[in-house]
Amino acid sequence: MSLITDWTPQKGAAFGKANLAFRHGLHERPMFSDAGLEELLDRYPREKLGVFTMGGDPVAWTTWRKGAANGLSGSKLLEAAQAGRIWLNLRQTNDHLPEYARLGDEIFAEKEAMSPGLRTFKRDLGMLISSANAQVFYHLDVPLVSLWQLRGQKRVWVYPVADPYVGQETLERIVLKETAEQFTFDPAWDAGAEVHDLTPGQMVTWKQNAPHRIENGPMLNVSLSIEFMTPRALMRANVIYANGVLRRRLGARPSIQDGFTPVALGKLAIARAAKALKLQAPQERVLPTSFRLDSKRPGMLLPA
Repeated sequence: MSLITDWTPQKGAAFGKANLAFRHGLHERPMFSDAGLEELLDRYPREKLGVFTMGGDPVAWTTWRKGAANGLSGSKLLEAAQAGRIWLNLRQTNDHLPEYARLGDEIFAEKEAMSPGLRTFKRDLGMLISSANAQVFYHLDVPLVSLWQLRGQKRVWVYPVADPYVGQETLERIVLKETAEQFTFDPAWDAGAEVHDLTPGQMVTWKQNAPHRIENGPMLNVSLSIEFMTPRALMRANVIYANGVLRRRLGARPSIQDGFTPVALGKLAIARAAKALKLQAPQERVLPTSFRLDSKRPGMLLPA
C-alpha cells in the first residue's frame, strides 16, 4: 500500500523539480503517538538533540536561540513542547533508530518507484516536535526537502528562487557556509509566496533552494522533515559552490546552470578542486547555548 495516496504521472515526473503537495497516511502510525514520541526522545542521542526557542516577529530571525535539555526524560521533553515555545529538532533520526531507518527506506523506495529516473542519496530523516505558535524563520536549504505533517497544523510559505527573495550571492554564501541558512526577510514578499496550510496527512515539497518559513497553529506540532540529494541537485549545489569560488578568486560574475551542461560539468570540476585544495574553508557557525529547560516546570526556560 502506498504511503502517498495521490501520486499521478505528472507529480511523479515533477518530483524534485517543482513545488508539489501530496496526501499521505503516515500520521496514523502508532510511532507518532505520545507514547511513541516519548520513546523516540528517550532513545535519540541527547547530545545531538536540537533545542531552540524564538521570538514572535517573523522578521526578527536573530531571536532564534539554542538551548539544552540535559537530564529530561522523553515524557518531560514532550511536556515542555506542549507547554512552552520550543522547537525540538531530531536530525538524521534514520541514522540512530532502526525503525526510522526502515521508514526512510520505505519512503524513498516509493518515491523512486513513482518518479521515473529518480535516484536519491544523502538522506536525512529528521523529526520535528514543536510548540503551539512556534515558528521557523525565513531560510533556505541546500538539499531538496519534503515536509510531512503528522500532528497539529502549520502554515508554510514557499518563495521563488529568484530576486528579491534570494540573490545568487546569498546562495553562494550559504553553500560556501560563510553564513547561516537564515537571512533577512521582507514581509512584503508574502505576496509572491505559495502558501500551504498543512494538517495531518499532508506533505509538501519544493524546488531546491526555495526560501521558506513556517508558523505553527495553536497546538503541538509533529512533522517529519526529509532532506535528500539527487544527481541533479548535487550538480546544482556544486555549480553554486564553484560560482562562489570564481567570484571571490577571480572577480567573476557567474550565473547558475541547471542540469548536466558542459559549463556545469566544468564548474563541478572547479568545485571539487577547490574543496580538495581547501580554497574556501567553511566557517563553523555554532550557536551558543543560552538557556536550559526546567525539569520541574515544563515549558519554562532557565539561564544556561
